[in-house]
Amino acid sequence: MTKQDFKHTVFSLSELLFPMVSRMLGSTSKAEDAIQEIMIKLWHKRKQLSKHPNIKGFVVLTARNYCLDLLRKKKVLLEDSSDVLKLVKSTNEHLNLEWEELNSHISTILKTIPEQQKEVFIMRDLDGFDFEEIAAALQIKTSHVRVLLSRARKQISTTLEKTYSYERGKY
Repeated sequence: MTKQDFKHTVFSLSELLFPMVSRMLGSTSKAEDAIQEIMIKLWHKRKQLSKHPNIKGFVVLTARNYCLDLLRKKKVLLEDSSDVLKLVKSTNEHLNLEWEELNSHISTILKTIPEQQKEVFIMRDLDGFDFEEIAAALQIKTSHVRVLLSRARKQISTTLEKTYSYERGKY
């Protein structure tokens, strides 16, 4: 793989990786450093990478594994990060309190669902990865990604419905 091929095929994916890496590591500055390290690792593997059938999936998997390694080494928990989840942003100042409350509820719910469901939900609905990329990153089948996402969304929906029904007195 030439320098130009690498730049076009692999390096161009760094923007796609940034939200996931930033979320996993808890800060944008750590994410920027991690993206650089990931790209260096991938550059050293460029010969094997050119033969890989799913380069995009391999890049996402490499980034995810790099972040997990960093977190294990530094013993940083994902839940300890204050920047982990910013699910919804409001453009109306009057609704900000409601959006913050909703974010809080969803963050709490995400702590209760199984880890793989949470990871699929975040990668799909927050980071914007497609099903094939998530499957490659988690090393599972695309159909399983769909099932996990469906279960996560259902759990979140059911819990939010109960919470808001109770608060309105319709419980």
